[in-house]
Amino acid sequence: MSLIGNLFTSSIGRKFIMAITGLVLVGFVFGHLVGNLQIFLSPDHINGYAHFLQGLGPALWLVRLVLLAAAGLHIWAAVVLTMESRAARGPAQYGVKKWLSATWASRAMRWTGVIVFFFILYHLAHFTLGVADHAHFKTQLPEWTMRHDAKELGFTLAKAGEPVHDVYSMVFLGFANPIVSLFYIIATSLLSVHLLHGIESLFQTIGWRNGTWCCCLRKAVTGLVVLYFLGNLLIPGAILTGIAKPAEGSAAALKTAGLTVTAPADHN
Repeated sequence: MSLIGNLFTSSIGRKFIMAITGLVLVGFVFGHLVGNLQIFLSPDHINGYAHFLQGLGPALWLVRLVLLAAAGLHIWAAVVLTMESRAARGPAQYGVKKWLSATWASRAMRWTGVIVFFFILYHLAHFTLGVADHAHFKTQLPEWTMRHDAKELGFTLAKAGEPVHDVYSMVFLGFANPIVSLFYIIATSLLSVHLLHGIESLFQTIGWRNGTWCCCLRKAVTGLVVLYFLGNLLIPGAILTGIAKPAEGSAAALKTAGLTVTAPADHN
């Protein structure tokens, strides 16, 4: 049987698929967070960043398809492995459950994975497709005119004077709803729990976890996941509590969209 065939038909192969697709998805969620944290800079930063991504055209859709395939394979492998595990236990699964040395994060992997999946669907509907909650913001928010060049690593993402989508105001408008903000906080906390065990399992599957340094690995993963959660908490938390104030130009756009804004801060 071919190597590809073994990946899909053996338990070890499916675990390897989970590890590789998990690595791809972990890289995405951390990169996504870094991009979103630009909300605390001037609107030119995140608006220029979003404009660059939208300008990738077919390349952006290729990335989306790769991420979609990774998520699909990850879920498929998880479901099949779960079914195999239950079948192997047989009737014993209805007896007394002994978790042995399993951590609380590992025991929560299945249900946190399901909840995170539905969170991703809502997130896409909310900010990418604009069909949830403040679905009107794409039509009511005027375009943002770049005040300065947006550059990363010497590469120009958007030029001064260029009209771009006002993603900065869109994020403020989206998280102005307390229910939406609370939902995001809960969902990202569950995603963090999922990552806590998932990242460590990834190292174990590819053979980079052993008894010598597993304790240090666990501490490093825990610290990384805590930072990830705090970063995700910071965005809706700061907007909802009013700690983060929109920039002056964005505040006018938000008022046009029906959001009351007080004491705007000028980041420029």
